[in-house]
Amino acid sequence: MYDEHYGLTGRPFQLTPDPRFWFESGTHRKAMAYLGYGLAQGEGFIVMTGDIGAGKTTLVGHLMDTIDHQSLNAIRLVSTAIEASDLLRIVATALGVDPAGLEKAQLLTAIERGLHAVARTGKRTLLIVDEAQALPVSALEELRMLSNFQTAGHALLQILLLGQPEFRDRLHGSDGLEQLRQRVIAIHHLDPMEPHEVADYIAHRLSVVGWEGNPAFTDDAVAALFDGSDGIPRRLNMLAGRVMLYAAIEDLRVIDGAVVRAVQSDLTADLPTRATTPTPEPAPEPAAEPKAQPRATPDPATDPAVLDRLAMLEARVEQQDQALRRVLTLLVEWVEGDEPRPDYKPIRGASHWHDAA
Repeated sequence: MYDEHYGLTGRPFQLTPDPRFWFESGTHRKAMAYLGYGLAQGEGFIVMTGDIGAGKTTLVGHLMDTIDHQSLNAIRLVSTAIEASDLLRIVATALGVDPAGLEKAQLLTAIERGLHAVARTGKRTLLIVDEAQALPVSALEELRMLSNFQTAGHALLQILLLGQPEFRDRLHGSDGLEQLRQRVIAIHHLDPMEPHEVADYIAHRLSVVGWEGNPAFTDDAVAALFDGSDGIPRRLNMLAGRVMLYAAIEDLRVIDGAVVRAVQSDLTADLPTRATTPTPEPAPEPAAEPKAQPRATPDPATDPAVLDRLAMLEARVEQQDQALRRVLTLLVEWVEGDEPRPDYKPIRGASHWHDAA
């Protein structure tokens, strides 16, 4: 692996989110500011959106590393393509409530009691819902109802929704989400990194695993890394990881733009995406030609090709009919004969017969 080749203590560009590699780009700095403001309010909804691979999961991991767990009970819900009733049961389970056999009214009462139990320990509860764009409106409405629970004028539950850009569009455009929309106290969209941030991002992740300048990245290599990833962290990690592997195989000490572009070309061929697959240019329209006269449709009753085809099919049907008659004749003779019949036993475990022909 390239980490061993370059004396690194780990893989700096792994795709699995790791809070150790947290890099505070401009958009992530704003996200943390909005999160801090929202959490200070202690109520309502906080919404964070971003493209696939923009760093939402890494953001949550960093948040979990920085919050005071003595005052905040964080519950994370990852699998969100679920209906409202299942959502309530998952929340109840996370609060230590057994939802088995409970009707909806009983379930809501049990969840409220669970939230009160957490509050008595001096903590607030934060529910983090990932992939919120997959939630049906009914489930989002149940979340809004849960946010109504309070004690002594303070909300028992605050909710952080993470989703892809379509969730932001859905939140702004759906009439069915008006009440939830009015309870959003902070919202931010994670943008891609700027070109000037890529060099610091690469250097930061390499430094976490003991990089001391080998291999070095030229300025045009950094520019090529941005062009190949559009500043999306996960895409950048994928490309940079492949570049490091290529450099290790070739025993390179300096990575330039030509190396990055060569690897990007191979990566595009291996894993084409909408963002990297070139769109073929439309072929030029041919020059207008005089319209040809419509060809007469041949009459099937007189067309020689059709007649030959029918004759061949009739001959094949006749052959199959003769073969079937011979099989039936042999079967009748065998049934009416005096010879003992073999004793067939079914195959153990077989559910149906297979044609042995």
